[in-house]
Amino acid sequence: MLVKPMPQTKKEMQSFLGIAGYYRQHIKDFARIAKSLYKLCDQQTVYKLTEERVKAYEEPRNSLTNAPFLLMSDWKLPFNLYIDACGEGLGAAVHQTQIINDKPVEGPICFI
Repeated sequence: MLVKPMPQTKKEMQSFLGIAGYYRQHIKDFARIAKSLYKLCDQQTVYKLTEERVKAYEEPRNSLTNAPFLLMSDWKLPFNLYIDACGEGLGAAVHQTQIINDKPVEGPICFI
């Protein structure tokens, strides 16, 4: 994903969003970040790259290469669900506290 150039057409942007959407659970706040890119693919919207849209393109791309570690689910332990919503979107994260190197560590299982 890092070597792909910035999409220059709606079709290329749709392709990027399809790939990024597949990994959305690993990208925190994906819906909020990608909102302007999805809007760009609307039939009534003229395909014009703005500074905001370039940033919205780079953020999920960079998030995938610098993603925080995700824990493997331990079905014997309880899960914590964190939810955030506003007028622009919503998101959630499933966390779990596990013992890692003899210390309790709360970390994400997935982002929704």
